[in-house]
Amino acid sequence: MLKPIELAIALRYLRSRNKNRFISFISLTSIAGIGIAVAVLIVVLSVMNGFEYEVRARILQVVAHAAITGIDGRLEEWPLVEELAAAHPETVSVARFISGQGMLVGDADIKGVEVRGIDPAAELRTSGIGDLMRQGQLESLEPGTFRIVIGGELADMLGVGVGDKLIMMISQGVVTPAGLAPRMRRFEVSGIFTAGMYEYDRGLVYVNVADAARLFRLGAAVTGIRLTVADPLQAPVTVRVIAKTLGLDVFITDWTRQHANFFRSIQLTKSIIFVILLLVVAVAAFNIVSTLVMVVREKRAEIAILRTLGISPAGVLGIFVLQGGLIGIIGTLFGVALGVGVALNLDWIVAGIERLIGFRFLAPDIYFISDFPSRVRPGDVGQVAGIAVFLAFVSTLYPAWRGSVAAPAEALRHE
Repeated sequence: MLKPIELAIALRYLRSRNKNRFISFISLTSIAGIGIAVAVLIVVLSVMNGFEYEVRARILQVVAHAAITGIDGRLEEWPLVEELAAAHPETVSVARFISGQGMLVGDADIKGVEVRGIDPAAELRTSGIGDLMRQGQLESLEPGTFRIVIGGELADMLGVGVGDKLIMMISQGVVTPAGLAPRMRRFEVSGIFTAGMYEYDRGLVYVNVADAARLFRLGAAVTGIRLTVADPLQAPVTVRVIAKTLGLDVFITDWTRQHANFFRSIQLTKSIIFVILLLVVAVAAFNIVSTLVMVVREKRAEIAILRTLGISPAGVLGIFVLQGGLIGIIGTLFGVALGVGVALNLDWIVAGIERLIGFRFLAPDIYFISDFPSRVRPGDVGQVAGIAVFLAFVSTLYPAWRGSVAAPAEALRHE
């Protein structure tokens, strides 16, 4: 017989050996309930992790990990800043840039945009914009040519393509005989990119840094320096260290601060979903209460015999705690296996369902992510499994206590 005796009895009680199989059915239902609840929670958390990872990856293809800019929007000492930033061991690449606001006038519409002046060679080392080019090349932005690279959504909105002309207007005015007028410059579209995010595809354009300097009248100055570091998650720390070595009054930022509200909303949504689905796990775990209450009522005579044979109330308590705990552990293991399996194969599972019903859950013309990304994090799986097992053991306490305090004589009187 298995040792200790409480574990052996608990294992036997998991399966009713009399003609009434209802208790065994209730036990299986409890195991299935816990398993399905755990699996759903793991799959949902994995999808949230996948969406966060995909969005972060797409953002980092367009924006730099960190940036150092002048306090007033002008950085005169940018060669020194660029040299010191590049010398930091965590820095992968640096690139100067000019940032400003403008209005693009096309054949079909007018749209306000963020104008980013770049050095194409340095930009290709600092960001992933080169991989996002749909037409043309970023290297076409040669100084003095006044060419422009725009997003695909913006090109469709303005009704232009590669080789077409656009009028760029900025808020800096020029004095004319007719009065104050905005400064304007004609640009030729030399490339179109698709980042997959509305904010960039419709609101960001690239020009050469020399052309941007002439457009915004910055002379030899730039707006700042953009950096790519070895570990994007350490970008806030790295850029602070670099800024302290400069000895200049500069403004620093990083990708986590630029998109802080966006990622904070993802974390908040993930936390709310976790709590809501955890309540489902709790409801499934508390089904163990009804299972053990029925087992205690059915096994009253056996409990009384065990007590007369010398098993203490604590031993009886241990039997039912172990029985309920085993239900929770088995259900949790089943849920972990099911949840991880579904999360790792979610892409083709969703694709099969879409083919079966003939409907796309995430239409590519509406959402910038057209599939269900999934990333299983061992920490999340461990946390879900631990909480489920804990709730299962908590659910056993009351019915186990009721069984342990039952008087043997009262139980045998009715047998």
